Amino acid sequence: MPAKRRGRKPKDRVRYPLALWEFWDDPNAFHEALDMHMRRHGEASYALWASIVKPGETFHKSTIYGWRRGVKAPRSAESLDVLGRIEARYRLPPGYFKAKLPHPARATSGQPMPGISTAERRRLAWHLPDDFDTRPIAEQEEILTWVRETIVSGSTDYRRFQAAAVKNRYGVRFSCSPSGRRSGTSIHEAEVDEDAPSEDLDPDLAGGVVSAPAALDDEMTRLMRFKTSTLTAIGYQRNGVWGEETAAQKVEHLGLLFGALAAKPTGPVQGFGARLADLAFAHLAFPAVWDWYIQWRERRRGFYTTWEVDMLQVAAALTREKTGWLRQTPELAERLRPIRGLVSMQEIERAKADWGETCARLYQHALLRSKELERVVRVHRDPFEPILPVLEADSPLAEYRKIVDEIIRLMPDEKRYPIAAAESVRSILMLRLGLHTGLRQKNLRQLLVCPRGQVPLTERQLADRKCGELRWNTRDGAWELFIPASAFKNATSSFFGKNPFRLPLPDLSGLYDLIDAYLGRHRGRLLRHASDPGTFFVKTVKATSTDASYNQTTFYEAWRLTIQRFGVYNPYTERGAIKGLLPHGPHNVRDVLATHVLKQTGSYEQASYAIQDTPDVVAKHYGRFLPRDKASLAAQVLNKVWEAA
Repeated sequence: MPAKRRGRKPKDRVRYPLALWEFWDDPNAFHEALDMHMRRHGEASYALWASIVKPGETFHKSTIYGWRRGVKAPRSAESLDVLGRIEARYRLPPGYFKAKLPHPARATSGQPMPGISTAERRRLAWHLPDDFDTRPIAEQEEILTWVRETIVSGSTDYRRFQAAAVKNRYGVRFSCSPSGRRSGTSIHEAEVDEDAPSEDLDPDLAGGVVSAPAALDDEMTRLMRFKTSTLTAIGYQRNGVWGEETAAQKVEHLGLLFGALAAKPTGPVQGFGARLADLAFAHLAFPAVWDWYIQWRERRRGFYTTWEVDMLQVAAALTREKTGWLRQTPELAERLRPIRGLVSMQEIERAKADWGETCARLYQHALLRSKELERVVRVHRDPFEPILPVLEADSPLAEYRKIVDEIIRLMPDEKRYPIAAAESVRSILMLRLGLHTGLRQKNLRQLLVCPRGQVPLTERQLADRKCGELRWNTRDGAWELFIPASAFKNATSSFFGKNPFRLPLPDLSGLYDLIDAYLGRHRGRLLRHASDPGTFFVKTVKATSTDASYNQTTFYEAWRLTIQRFGVYNPYTERGAIKGLLPHGPHNVRDVLATHVLKQTGSYEQASYAIQDTPDVVAKHYGRFLPRDKASLAAQVLNKVWEAA
């Protein structure tokens, strides 16, 4: 029997992990990265669990195995804590694994908290830090307040007024809104008045609680037919035609007027209290009705705005001699009923006897009131406030581009999360096409697409549809936008001269690869079972969805959601590209482009080229070109003399 070897038992051989280059490049997917490092260190799932989980903790041993296979992903604060221990064990940078999660900010435990519902918790999850559940209640409330005020609503005076105003809904809903939405419903963007320096309709437009009586609804339909038809009816004259979006705006605004008249004076809206069944368009021919309405709006807001001036201009247009619709329809007076305190029976009798004189009085009254209000109106919001950090940068366009870079940085893995990846690519293309073209929201969301190898639509076909097309130009080997002039809001502007808008897109920063990937893979995933609307941008179709096309509201919300997640810097999660940025919609991109060109060239004319408009419109609404910017631009030229010396 051999003798036993004496001495100390030899130590186990130290196992060193294999070098990274013996495996492959660092993968983007979380489960692939975890599997790579576990194999690199030669650890099984149970061994890793046993080495990092502390006694008494409830973290299940099968969880890491699920992570490694890709059937699970860390979401709770406890899971992210364990993930941090794995990073420390493998000497990886903090946050290495978390950065590879598809939606790193959605990792929350979902535990109930005072003052926040489960549904709101899910909506806010993206904006909450990973350790939110472990923080003191006071800190949680501080974070929630910041997220609600800054990211959700936008912390401006106007946004706060808007949030308070929409709680008390009112308005009359008409059936003839030509934009595909019912008048009086909640909308958020004034694309119908895009030359105004704002994207938000008056906050009262979030109302819409009663349907118009049949007679009133019929009168609105007649007005819409008069202002939107290709040819006027025999015997009628008009001055100008309302486009689809403008017509939708007028339906909304007139619905609010009638809604205010019908709202109870003792309710939160504090309206006039007239019987809705008694109201008629003929009542708009009486000065007392308009005076009550504009003063009622001033009491609600605290001051007059250009909104009231615009409404009075509508009143003047309706009663203008020869072309006013009210003036040419005296039969409307037959439906007049007295409204105590506004319109008496005696006034109604005089109006029926001489309808032309009644309309003439209202026309003069509206013009005089407009001039009076123009002296005292105030700007109820700074249109540039949401994007001030961008406009104040030396290069506004480069500053705004950081949002695109942030989306790319947080892009989920396409193989594991195809829908989330498709949504990210769509968001990138929304921003990039907006920044490359300066188009209005309507032209972007209605943009059709013609894939490579297919025959594009003709200019006449596009003009009939009043929209543009993204197409592949075989001759130039480039993606280009082709939009007939009639598709633009300012179709008669000197910028177009009745010629179509044609713009080749530059193949910069992988733009063509993104377009090809979106059309080849991502767009189809977003469509799922829904029919293809033919537009370049499509919504994410859910199980109950039937329409994949964007409308004015949903496109605005898609853009705003992108800014909330990737644009607004969040100090609690350290995500978001730009400090001080506030949520906004696509129309602000036109401000960015115009201001960028102004800062680089000082030319209002060149700035107008970037947004398909005129220098006067840029100077009035879009460019934020302050005296210091002008002085700085001049100094660059003057200082060259001293630099040469």
